[in-house]
Amino acid sequence: MTAGTWVAVGAVGGAGSVARMLGTLCLGRGVPFRGTLLVNLLGAFALGVLSGADVSPDALLVAGTGLLGAFTTFSTWMHECVGLWQDGRRRTAAGLLGVALAGGLAAAALGRAAGLAL
Repeated sequence: MTAGTWVAVGAVGGAGSVARMLGTLCLGRGVPFRGTLLVNLLGAFALGVLSGADVSPDALLVAGTGLLGAFTTFSTWMHECVGLWQDGRRRTAAGLLGVALAGGLAAAALGRAAGLAL
């Protein structure tokens, strides 16, 4: 991996984190965890598209690791699940875990199929 790829991953990562913040705020109005869930599902789909499309290894690193790695957020998802659990909303926490896992796998598979079709 070249120094340029390292720099690109970092620069694009910054854009991905800002996009996550904006996406979470816009998509999550009224439901605290909905924005994180939707952003993570979108990211899983997009990463699926990249993995199915014929992109170079460097492009996959920059877009997949830099942009989408910063766009999606495992830590916030876990924080929200733990918060729900600790607040006594255990069914909601378990549901969020299940929907995010199953939905993420489905979104990635659909994205990969779309990427292969490109």
